[in-house]
Amino acid sequence: MPANESDELHKSAEPWEYSLYIPNDPRAVTICRRTLRLILTMHGLIGLVDTAELLATELVANAVRHTKGPAALRVRWSAGVLRIGAWDADPEPPEPPRPLDQLIEQEDGRGLALVRACSDLWGWQPLSRFGNRGKYVWCELASMA
Repeated sequence: MPANESDELHKSAEPWEYSLYIPNDPRAVTICRRTLRLILTMHGLIGLVDTAELLATELVANAVRHTKGPAALRVRWSAGVLRIGAWDADPEPPEPPRPLDQLIEQEDGRGLALVRACSDLWGWQPLSRFGNRGKYVWCELASMA
């Protein structure tokens, strides 16, 4: 195996974490999605990019659409698991996702149903940042390697 391939494999095995703090602006969804693609590509996790982008888009879109304050995207890799999460300033829990078959004809309300369907695990927890109360909604993807 060439040295640079070995380095790429080693990089993805080491734990890492990134946080991107965003304003309440719908353009932040695209910025987060593109940033996530770059992060995963640089860490050699190409196989997770498409699903991770979908999940991050849903989580960040919910944070921006349903709250008035700032938000953050957090991406963490550890022990072969990618955790993607969005913090927002609203402490209210997210509405439980409905089954996807009930949402096919609707344009709204599919976000967490997609997160539940496409991730290995998901959840939420109350979380404060910089003195602001809020919540953190997260999901996990196991590596396909």
